[in-house]
Amino acid sequence: MAAEPARKEAPANVQPLKRKPRSKLPWILLAVAVLLVGAGGTWYALKPAAPAAQAASDAQAPQAPRAAPIYYKFDPAFVVNFGGPGSARFLQVTVEAMSRDQAILDVLKNNEPAVRNDLVLLFSGQDEATLMSTDGKEKLRAETLAAVQNVLNEQGADGKLVEQVYFTSFVVQ
Repeated sequence: MAAEPARKEAPANVQPLKRKPRSKLPWILLAVAVLLVGAGGTWYALKPAAPAAQAASDAQAPQAPRAAPIYYKFDPAFVVNFGGPGSARFLQVTVEAMSRDQAILDVLKNNEPAVRNDLVLLFSGQDEATLMSTDGKEKLRAETLAAVQNVLNEQGADGKLVEQVYFTSFVVQ
């Protein structure tokens, strides 16, 4: 028979390498985290509809009902010419102001000449492109409201103002 190869003996002070058993702790922690996230998502999806927000709204004092709107119509309608030389155009617009306080509309009525003056100047300074577009009309309506409120502030309306103005008729010719 063949001779067996000679084995080398390990020195006495060297130990054979042993593999450390892998810890299962990271896998256990990962599984617990997944379960917690799933439980949290389920709780969030099934919780009652905003009980904290409902409790907060119940704690607030109920708001007083708003007064009905009152309207003041500028009569007669505003008729102004606009445009440059050689292109005379006309604008006829009926304006109504809205407030919830009759006292404010009384101040407005008493100061109608000053308001009409400012609005005539505002309307006659417009150009055709502004008056023909919806955005331009909305911008003009906001400027009209500001002009009315400026006159009321100057006449001592005590911080109470007209809330809104409306164009109830708008004709460009």
